[in-house]
Amino acid sequence: GASVTQHLCEPRRYLTRNELAARWRVSRRTLERWAAEGYGPPVVAIGGNVRYRLTEIETWEARQTRSSRG
Repeated sequence: GASVTQHLCEPRRYLTRNELAARWRVSRRTLERWAAEGYGPPVVAIGGNVRYRLTEIETWEARQTRSSRG
């Protein structure tokens, strides 16, 4: 199997906080606050850098879509 290092180098598997902020059209500060409150997709800290797994983002988005429909 592929090593963890190989996966971390694949840009489509992880988004930075700035990339996720742009995707959702929210501020970076909003994402920081949500993370501190335990809201939003799980955060992965890699060498002191915050990343979000794309699969976790997509799962979280799907849950929000379902819950907003009532």
